[in-house]
Amino acid sequence: MPAGRAARTCALLALCLLGAGAQDFGPTRFICTSVPVDADMCAASVAAGGAEELRSSVLQLRETVLQQKETILSQKETIRELTAKLGRCESQSTLDPGAGEARAGGGRKQPGSGKNTMGDLSRTPAAETLSQLGQTLQSLKTRLENLEQYSRLNSSSQTNSLKDLLQSKIDELERQVLSRVNTLEEGKGGPRNDTEERVKIETALTSLHQRISELEKGQKDNRPGDKFQLTFPLRTNYMYAKVKKSLPEMYAFTVCMWLKSSAAPGVGTPFSYAVPGQANELVLIEWGNNPMEILINDKVAKLPFVINDGKWHHICVTWTTRDGVWEAYQDGTQGGSGENLAPYHPIKPQGVLVLGQEQDTLGGGFDATQAFVGELAHFNIWDRKLTPGEVYNLATCSTKALSGNVIAWAESHIEIYGGATKWTFEACRQIN
Repeated sequence: MPAGRAARTCALLALCLLGAGAQDFGPTRFICTSVPVDADMCAASVAAGGAEELRSSVLQLRETVLQQKETILSQKETIRELTAKLGRCESQSTLDPGAGEARAGGGRKQPGSGKNTMGDLSRTPAAETLSQLGQTLQSLKTRLENLEQYSRLNSSSQTNSLKDLLQSKIDELERQVLSRVNTLEEGKGGPRNDTEERVKIETALTSLHQRISELEKGQKDNRPGDKFQLTFPLRTNYMYAKVKKSLPEMYAFTVCMWLKSSAAPGVGTPFSYAVPGQANELVLIEWGNNPMEILINDKVAKLPFVINDGKWHHICVTWTTRDGVWEAYQDGTQGGSGENLAPYHPIKPQGVLVLGQEQDTLGGGFDATQAFVGELAHFNIWDRKLTPGEVYNLATCSTKALSGNVIAWAESHIEIYGGATKWTFEACRQIN
């Protein structure tokens, strides 16, 4: 057969084989077979002795391609797993720069979400965390001073020896904090060391809180049931208090309390009330660099409170469902008002009322970045709008001050979790 005709025969035979396969198996090997000039080349190729070899080669190629595809899919899955692990490692060893604005509409969560949708603050830098721990140590010192005064009036060698032991532990913790701060200022600290130091100090602080709480229990029988305050020394997702009683359906309310905090950014969530299907039924929160806000059925109003100066402040918020009219009082003086806050929406009953944490689910879903840090006392709720004079009596610790007719401040009404502590309320003693 002439060379040109043989070449054309090979080309046609290759097209027949490729057409029969109808798939791309990667690089192709062309096999030429001599056939008569007037023969059907496609039929002849099948009948030729090399047909079985070609079929075997095609099947092998197909199997190789399938195996390669499986290998590629497996490698992709491995890459995804490694990428996820790397991301977790990086998140633990690096600090996010700055706090992000995550809440649309000034602070509400998106309805229907099963997770925290109020956004996350950036991780507290190590130096700031140690500063907060230092503030906690100062709080412990104050509590020990109160215990010392109590022990002088009620002499007990066991109480004094325990107090001395706690004082020495606090001094040691102070030295650790100062040492760590100096290390950070010199640029010698690393994320891993910061985490280890923080765990050690927080563990010691938790132990101290428990021991001091045992001492403070001795004062409980000698004070009225409403003369106490709650202390939330650290921004955690496990320190909180729960009010044993739920709220009834309310078409108006006044909520008042004493607060003391120097936390930044934001003092956190003094209280939150969640009902089935709505985690933000009634919430007071100061989150990140936002002003303090009151949320009713996920609707938001910004409040004019400025309270994170480390001093006691009395605050009240009144609200009526008619036109959603609200008023805000700080230290007995009205500082703001507005309307159209969840108008004609009654506060729903049978919910969970939590002090110190923001609820993302009914009775839980706490986020440490939204936790309240500081001290809280005299949390009262009424099912009506108090008058300015009634609010002033509360803020000045007047003997005419009313207790809440829905929620009244009493030790028997509060359950404490996670290391939050109770001790004698001091704000009214300072005013009087």
